[in-house]
Amino acid sequence: MKTFSISQIKQLLEDDLLTEEQINELKRDERKGVQQLLKTYERKKARLEKERAAFQRLKRFDEQFKMKSGAIIAGIDEAGRGPLAGPVVSAAVVLPDDFEFVGLTDSKQLTEKKRNECYDFITKNAVAYAISVVDNETIDRLNILEATKRSMKEALEKLPVTPDITLVDAVKIESNNNKTIAIEKGDAKSLAIASASILAKVTRDRLMDELHEQYPEYDFKRNKGYGSKKHLAALKTYGPSPIHRKSFAPVANLFKDAF
Repeated sequence: MKTFSISQIKQLLEDDLLTEEQINELKRDERKGVQQLLKTYERKKARLEKERAAFQRLKRFDEQFKMKSGAIIAGIDEAGRGPLAGPVVSAAVVLPDDFEFVGLTDSKQLTEKKRNECYDFITKNAVAYAISVVDNETIDRLNILEATKRSMKEALEKLPVTPDITLVDAVKIESNNNKTIAIEKGDAKSLAIASASILAKVTRDRLMDELHEQYPEYDFKRNKGYGSKKHLAALKTYGPSPIHRKSFAPVANLFKDAF
């Protein structure tokens, strides 16, 4: 391996084309650049192994609910219960048995780039998925918990397949067609729920990016409707917008002043 340049070794490591014997040989290479490359390679390898193990835990969790061969398991999660503005979005998804995307986990643990990669893979490879968007006016009329339940039920009903069991993140919902199970912190335990969390989060973030174009003063592109310092300052300066949740403090107090 000493006949290879550092740039060549870098490419071989990035492409994962070296055998264990060649890796051991590189460990005896006295060039500092080679040793630095090996450290980076080992860190990446360890991270991938950790992600692979985490993915398998999520997958095994769902498999315990398959009481019969071919049972259809759906996962449901929401995004946007806490923001001061915008909708609450829920997603329902059914994954194939051979689904695999190492690194996929609860949407809150992922970078925006990784979430988008996962979103594209899920939507391309899922057996079925559906999205429900419930607007701020409905949230104000029903309250956020009931609006969340509505969006979850709508997403489930929109699925073109009927699941045998539906795993739901934390919230208890009723369904006439299949059994639903509320899983506390389900987005960190279940592959189906984690996948649904990504679909819901990415969908809502993109909606908030669009709403930012209409109401740029509130900085929705960055805060996604949550009560950031800049968002709260804008509320005091400009008052609430039509997409703010009137029932949410501090918006409620501002609406009293505005109307």
